[in-house]
Amino acid sequence: MGAVFSGLGAESNDGGSLPSKPSLGDLPENCISSILMYLDPPEICKLARLNRAFRGASWADFVWESKLPSNYKFLVRKILHESPENLAKKEIYARLCRPNRFDNDTKEVWLDKRSGKVSISVSSKALRITGIDDRRYWNYIPTEESRFQTVAYLHQIWWVEILGELELEFPPGTYSLFFRLQLGKASKRFGRRVCNLDQVHGNWVHYHVGDFVIENHSIPTKIKFSMIQIDCTHIKGGLCVDSVLICPSEFRGRYKKV
Repeated sequence: MGAVFSGLGAESNDGGSLPSKPSLGDLPENCISSILMYLDPPEICKLARLNRAFRGASWADFVWESKLPSNYKFLVRKILHESPENLAKKEIYARLCRPNRFDNDTKEVWLDKRSGKVSISVSSKALRITGIDDRRYWNYIPTEESRFQTVAYLHQIWWVEILGELELEFPPGTYSLFFRLQLGKASKRFGRRVCNLDQVHGNWVHYHVGDFVIENHSIPTKIKFSMIQIDCTHIKGGLCVDSVLICPSEFRGRYKKV
């Protein structure tokens, strides 16, 4: 009825049609994809909502392969239990950014959404804790404050010995390792030292154990770590061990540490 829609053109005074002005939607998808390669993943996802051309360009495999860690094929096979050749690279990135459990749900790995860098958490149940089978010394406590919904709690013991190891293909880089710990409130009952479980919440700290460097991502690296205190002159108690965190060293500032 005489209405003119933007992008469809308009009529000139002599009845001829005027060429429509070029818009972002007129750019070839491969050109858009080449531009998106230089952006962070969250920015790519925002631009994908602009129009159909940007949405199609945002699915280009070469865009997301440039964001994935160098060990992504290993992670897809070990963690997602799929073949990387059968999945779009954008889907791989999205799925690896979620926390993914492995090794009987005792370990968790995820990618940082912005950088694509790998972090790993190891549950207390994946650690070898001396005395964990004797409830006089240690026991597991359910809690919502752990990503694994349980922590190892030390009642009392003469020596503390906690050992762990992890074998994985890491992308090249420098990584930091932390124990996530908390101390409960100690008290005495009937002359014995006990710890109040009601105090086992909040104030978690990441105890920095050390750093390590990965140079070759094509072979698995075995990491061994421990926390040991064998001074038998006094009883230890009130320690909560949640997990072990391994993350890129540049992320160290994200975690409350001692």
